[in-house]
Amino acid sequence: MSERGVHAFTDDALADHDAVALAGLIRSGEISAAEAAKAALARARQVDPVLRGVAFWGEPPSGPGAEGPLAGVPTFVKDNTDVRDMPTNHGSAAFTAKPAPATGPFAAQLLGTGLVNLGKSRMPEFGFNATTEFMAEEPTRNPWHTAYSSGASSGGAAALVAAGVVPIAHANDGGGSIRIPAACCGLVGLKPTRGRHLESAQARQLPIKIISEGVVSRSVRDTATFWAAAERYHRNPALPPLGLVEGPASRRLRIGLLLDSVGGVRSDATTRAVVERTAKALVGMGHEVEPTRLPVGDEFMRDFTLYWGLLAFLAGTFGRRTFDPSFDTSRLDGLTVGLRALYRRRFPHTPATLYRLARVKAAYRRMFLRHDVVLSPVLAHTTPELGHISPTVPFDELLHRLTRYVAFTPLNNVAGSPAISLPTGSTDEGLPVGVQLSAAHGDERTLLELAFALEAETPWRRIQDQ
Repeated sequence: MSERGVHAFTDDALADHDAVALAGLIRSGEISAAEAAKAALARARQVDPVLRGVAFWGEPPSGPGAEGPLAGVPTFVKDNTDVRDMPTNHGSAAFTAKPAPATGPFAAQLLGTGLVNLGKSRMPEFGFNATTEFMAEEPTRNPWHTAYSSGASSGGAAALVAAGVVPIAHANDGGGSIRIPAACCGLVGLKPTRGRHLESAQARQLPIKIISEGVVSRSVRDTATFWAAAERYHRNPALPPLGLVEGPASRRLRIGLLLDSVGGVRSDATTRAVVERTAKALVGMGHEVEPTRLPVGDEFMRDFTLYWGLLAFLAGTFGRRTFDPSFDTSRLDGLTVGLRALYRRRFPHTPATLYRLARVKAAYRRMFLRHDVVLSPVLAHTTPELGHISPTVPFDELLHRLTRYVAFTPLNNVAGSPAISLPTGSTDEGLPVGVQLSAAHGDERTLLELAFALEAETPWRRIQDQ
């Protein structure tokens, strides 16, 4: 540990292995799955009093675990996804969940890869915020510098992976919630194409299906291996098969470059510099990089904000039916309350908003008539200190700060397209800075191939080397 950062890497069964290496050691018998789980729990108990990434402590299953390429590798499941006999509290203080009677569809797919679940990771209330902070509880802290946000909504997962507690963890993404914490914590985070995986009942019922499931990891090969294994469990025949991506491809790509987002949101100087250096590295590999424009106008963020408010309205209004009879709206956090009020004021605009959002997919596709990939920031500015976007900030100011921060990621959720966050740079304070690569629907393969190339060209910084 350093004065500013916290990590759990040590000379135990996990060492500094990624998930693929750890699974190989378990298969060969050099270590056991039980030893890996014991080491991960010990690491979690060492750093979690500071990082606060764990929502619920489980017990590793006894007996033979699931088979699969990642068999025996410890992980955590995010606190908005059902796992049998564990509560699902969605990061909210408005109710106390009872243990789930069954494991949800995606959690079954996740664990079907062989991963061993050790508990639940923390998240902000209903995943609405871009930081894992709360009204009264301690926040989840960034392992690279504990005064800063770990991102969200998969902030607990990202903190645990970045700190070395587990090599890979479940994450999901309704507006950037895989990519944002990956960028904040120096990880790889792939949001897949809509339909690539099994969905929860709630996700299937949304008028615009913005939620994608996935993982955060410390290496590209872990993410690639996970998705190949998940595809063995379930493959959507409507999408191109992904298969196992094992390294970069040799083909030359046409890459569009975005530095600013809708609504006049400009990325800050540090973020721009990291994206431009990444673009230069891609040119050095033989790719063509040229400026491009977003396929949506300023109305996009207004529409997305209203949809965000609709989700908060539904969560609050139907909380007793959806979550638990103990649901108490007076205990909702400031962001949820503010979003609900915003939606009540603007609800007559709902039909037009949903109509425009449904048309985004076609507009997004047009961007890839000219380009194979688009390079952009993940976030418009570098990771903020804790408190900057806390739910305790007055709502109007909080919403302004959030929309000036989370300006690039929501487009892929609404379009249903794939995008990946890669930690190619850092701030003067040593915090990671992520870049985003986006591709056409169904083309995760190109993103992973390019990610392998960038990982080799610009190796990620390691927290244990600070």
